[in-house]
Amino acid sequence: MEKRTNCFPTCRAVFLAWTWLLLLSWCCTGAEITCRSCSPPSPSWPSSSPRLRQEQRQPPPPPPRGLRSWPGGRARGSAGAAAAAEPLPGGEPGGRAGPRGAALRSAGAGGGAPGGRGPAAARSRRSSEGRRALPAGGGRGVPAAEGQRGGRAQPRGPAEEGRAARLRGAEELRLSTTAFALTGDAAHNQAMVHWSGHNSSVILILTKLYDFNLGSVTESSLWRSTDYGTTYEKLNDKVGLKTVLSYLYVSPTNKRKIMLLSDPEIESSILISSDEGATYQKYRLNFYIQSLLFHPKQEEWILAYSLDQKLYSSMDFGRKWQLMHERVTPNRFYWSVTGLDKEPDLVHMEARTAGGHTHYLTCRIQECSETKRSGPFSRSIDISSLVVQDEYIFIQVTAGGRANYYVSYRREPFAQIKLPKYSLPKDMHIISTDENQVFAAVQEWNQNDTYNLYISDTRGVYFTLALENVKSSRGLEGNIIIDLYEVAGIKGIFLANRKIDDQIKTFITYNKGRDWRLLQAPDTDLRGEPVVCQLPFCSLHLHLQLSENPYTSGSISSKETAPGLLVATGNIGSELSYTDVGVFVSSDGGNSWRQIFEEEYNVWFLDWGGALVAMKHTSVPIRHMWVSFDEGRSWIKYSFTSTPLFVDGSLVDPGIETQIMTVFGHFSLRSEWQLVKVDYKSVFSRRCNKDDYQTWHLHNQGEPCVMGERKIYKKRKPGAQCSLGRDYSQTVVSEPCVCGQGDFECDYGYERHSNNQCVPAFWFSPSSLSKDCSIGQSYLNSTGYRRIVSNNCTDGLREKYMAKMEKCPGKAPRGLHILTTDGKLVTEQGHNATFIVLMEEGDLQRTNIQLDFGDGIAVSYANFSPVEDGIRHVYKSAGIFQVTAYAENSLGSDTAVLFLHVVCPVEHVHLSVPFVAIRNRDVNITAIVWPSQAGTLTYFWWFGNSTKPFITLESSISYIFTVEGMNTVTVQVSAGNTLIQDTKEIAVHEYFQSQLLSFSPNLDYHNPDIPEWRQDIGKVIKRALAQVTGIPDEQILVAVFPGLPTSAELFILPHKNTTERRKSSEADLEQVVEILFNALNQNLVQFELKPGVEVIVYVTQLTLAPLVDSSTGHSSSAMLMLLSVVFVGLAVFLIYKFKRKIPWINIYAQVQHDKEQEMIGSVSQSENAPKITLSEFTDPEELMDKELDTRVMGSISTIANSESTKEIPNCTSV
Repeated sequence: MEKRTNCFPTCRAVFLAWTWLLLLSWCCTGAEITCRSCSPPSPSWPSSSPRLRQEQRQPPPPPPRGLRSWPGGRARGSAGAAAAAEPLPGGEPGGRAGPRGAALRSAGAGGGAPGGRGPAAARSRRSSEGRRALPAGGGRGVPAAEGQRGGRAQPRGPAEEGRAARLRGAEELRLSTTAFALTGDAAHNQAMVHWSGHNSSVILILTKLYDFNLGSVTESSLWRSTDYGTTYEKLNDKVGLKTVLSYLYVSPTNKRKIMLLSDPEIESSILISSDEGATYQKYRLNFYIQSLLFHPKQEEWILAYSLDQKLYSSMDFGRKWQLMHERVTPNRFYWSVTGLDKEPDLVHMEARTAGGHTHYLTCRIQECSETKRSGPFSRSIDISSLVVQDEYIFIQVTAGGRANYYVSYRREPFAQIKLPKYSLPKDMHIISTDENQVFAAVQEWNQNDTYNLYISDTRGVYFTLALENVKSSRGLEGNIIIDLYEVAGIKGIFLANRKIDDQIKTFITYNKGRDWRLLQAPDTDLRGEPVVCQLPFCSLHLHLQLSENPYTSGSISSKETAPGLLVATGNIGSELSYTDVGVFVSSDGGNSWRQIFEEEYNVWFLDWGGALVAMKHTSVPIRHMWVSFDEGRSWIKYSFTSTPLFVDGSLVDPGIETQIMTVFGHFSLRSEWQLVKVDYKSVFSRRCNKDDYQTWHLHNQGEPCVMGERKIYKKRKPGAQCSLGRDYSQTVVSEPCVCGQGDFECDYGYERHSNNQCVPAFWFSPSSLSKDCSIGQSYLNSTGYRRIVSNNCTDGLREKYMAKMEKCPGKAPRGLHILTTDGKLVTEQGHNATFIVLMEEGDLQRTNIQLDFGDGIAVSYANFSPVEDGIRHVYKSAGIFQVTAYAENSLGSDTAVLFLHVVCPVEHVHLSVPFVAIRNRDVNITAIVWPSQAGTLTYFWWFGNSTKPFITLESSISYIFTVEGMNTVTVQVSAGNTLIQDTKEIAVHEYFQSQLLSFSPNLDYHNPDIPEWRQDIGKVIKRALAQVTGIPDEQILVAVFPGLPTSAELFILPHKNTTERRKSSEADLEQVVEILFNALNQNLVQFELKPGVEVIVYVTQLTLAPLVDSSTGHSSSAMLMLLSVVFVGLAVFLIYKFKRKIPWINIYAQVQHDKEQEMIGSVSQSENAPKITLSEFTDPEELMDKELDTRVMGSISTIANSESTKEIPNCTSV
């Protein structure tokens, strides 16, 4: 693939050529250049680190747009959540495009636009500064914008001879090398290289002259070597002297099959070779290819994405193409996964309809007509959100301003992803899908530059917190990078950079995120002097980005073939630094570290990880490299060229066993590109025998059990200069351990407290049963713990902590909801309206469901199975229809109602009502509409179970509630083509008392200021009051107000049915008030919001209406009666004159003026039509932030529906 390099101001051309060559090496080597590419795809989107796996897409995918995609390979390199980088020409040979990014938005089909069109490929270019410029994207993850070459400390000293670690040997040792100059290509500034490996000696190099002004390739040369790079042959005559080539692709399943693309500015054609590039056949195309995706198993099958967003398929390696679908989202098409999809030629894609809606579709490559396509997800999805990776399929659907994420595990029906209730994600990235588990990075509502790490159950549905505040940064292409790295070769070990008190510190886990700790710094420095570094004030910190440049080693690396061996760039201190960095190595999986260099070096693994090769990272010419046979404890210096070389990069042989390395660079400012082949065979004196090995025990700070098993590995003894060979095996012993507490993590809904116990979160109810549980069946009842996925421990605490199988007791239907599939309350006449009926609790298999559409038509079902995908209905007339869902089983029933407007869409409305009202008293109810709109507003009011609304042109209405208890008020506002609905409930009583409450300041930090949070906090406060005072729940109501600082109002209600004993009940109420106030004044009422966060409830100013009474009964005292009449008369007069509201409402508004100001629009009449203006409304921003939030009360549930629809014809009058 392509890469950028820089030299000196005068060496621009030479450097460009050299960089092109490097890029060429990368692209051609493709998956081979990176070990990951050479091997078959492995689960987990973020490749070995947190990287997305793109199967066989070439070149690497462009940056994700919209949702971010989820990585596919093992997470083992740069930050796991890195979004896909700009495509590099050529793609990785292994059939995989580069990392897809680490977010919900998948990196898709990958591929760079030919000639730099579309998502531009990364292009090499020499800068005048003499420094290497990083390519725009890479196949190994995208590094953070900070901390790269320009931001790190420059090598100390101009000479490359600077001593690093303990160097061995003063004599000049020389490696076996040969150099070859690419004659005539000095002006070329881009290159793509393919090195098959797997015992093949063929290397292909495509060099190009890319004109950045024209935006196209103007010259190209194709070179081929058949002797591992000793000599090269120019093949321009075999492909056509006038043919300008732009990209090189290699089949991931048959490395002998090569595909070249011509530059589309000149002609659109492809050249195909079946003999490793020796000969070519040319085929013209009638479309321009932007990216290719090869099938993971069938070498002849290819998908091609065109510049005009069309998807084509070929079953003969590009000789013939067939159009599959139009309007396909870039990088959102995927081949089937073997073992999961029934047909090997099935394609998953995200496509848009003519109306602009985005859908997830599947079809076979030869049968993709409209009648043959299927939609696994019935509703429309967010654009650029489809990700198909391993066993999982992810999509995103935004409704009501909130993103909802869905997952399908092993092609099962989609289920909504469950994060902790109040995580409220702003952004989500999938880091890994390794080993049947999903690692996700979630940026929550109160985070800006950090993400929280979550880990899922096997199905990818229920996520629990693994680590908070992990550092994130922006890549070169604007992609998000999460500082997380998965160590290769040993499962369960991750490194992460976490932000604590504005400092970035590196942490490590050995059990997949259950426990994290800081890294212990080395005991001594390079000079043998002791290092004073005391945990937790000082520790070792590492840079965790993989290099986007395939010709450098990156800031951290590890290999499957060398378990326990890590090499990383970092520093010792109180926090991560980008200056004064060195190189560190660990031989025991991160338990202990040694410093090996004081400057930045590129370090590569040779001979299956048995040897390390280091080369100084510098912009001056060099001629030496260092080799270590004892994991970096000592180094031998070798020269690889007689003349110092400006090094642009190095490419390690993908086959590993050949022990060959190619160094790219140039000798002088105007010299040709130089390819130096380095053969390490001479440094290995012999093949290793059994006496050359020793054993190594994997451990975690002395604990031999890691991820539930005890492992012993075989390593070469330090100093043994023997080659390991292809049959080298690392693992000697692996046996399971007895399960301990460290083998279990908290289950969904539970949080780990300081005593190391998993306790239910305040928002989670452990008693809730599965809806799929039917009488006579059994279900797994969680103990609050779940064994870490991929943990192999046995016995011990396993029986205690594992979920218990229990009989389903059966439940009556509860929490019945009815909604439309698009979440809107409006549909067009004559169009399908699809209703979804949901039930929170009950027996889905034994519950009858009936749906009345409100137009004289109703349907019934014996259970919920037929209604899972929605119930469709077409309304033949316009109007407002009450749609009623009724669910019933042998234990009870439940009802849900939805008022559907046919042909009328709407926006936002807030219904302002009191929390508590007095029976038989006028209650002023106001509907506040935002944003303001010109034209007539029509208000539809429903009270209780009434099916006929009151219709007004005013935003306020007075109503008298005659029945005590909970009364429902629903308003719908119609404004031209917009319709809005809001629902509130009012507690109606004869009398009551109230008191304002405040809280300790720490509650404000955790207040997201949303209705659901206030409702749950109200319930928590109510439970705390009841527990402390012993007062029944039905007499307490707590309403938490919107805004900050957090405050609430406590309502003390009378017992039910106390009208006959009014006087004694009032005295009882006074006694209850006294008990509550005493408890509050003594700070006895408090609750735990989360582990370590205790919130105290205080009494604030008493309301001016401590006792509200509406009775007209006789009093035993005439004087008291007279005073009461006078007081009430004066109050009514004053209220009528100034506020025209009932007394309690007026008082409440005065007390709460600093939190929520009432807003009532005035109504003006015109000759044409009545209009409502908002000129007298209070600050619109305050209305947006505070008033539009549905107010929630302690034991009062509320419903708020507010959606937008597209413009439709005027509504028919009701």
